[in-house]
Amino acid sequence: MSHTPHELAEEFPNSIDALRSLRESDPHFHKLTEHYHDLNREIHRGETDVEPMSELHLEELKKKRLAMLDEIRILLCK
Repeated sequence: MSHTPHELAEEFPNSIDALRSLRESDPHFHKLTEHYHDLNREIHRGETDVEPMSELHLEELKKKRLAMLDEIRILLCK
């Protein structure tokens, strides 16, 4: 299976422990990271044509992913 880019460990390489800790202690953060993971996989499948989708839909998903990354970044910085 090919590597899925934009995994949280890649996006926040200096915050691996904080990611793990927040996932365990904060239900909202856990749900947010699960949703991010699912969305990221969906984008990857679209980009690799495993599940073809329109460019417009793919761009909308990428914007959602960026918004989620911003929210995750804010929570990590608290």
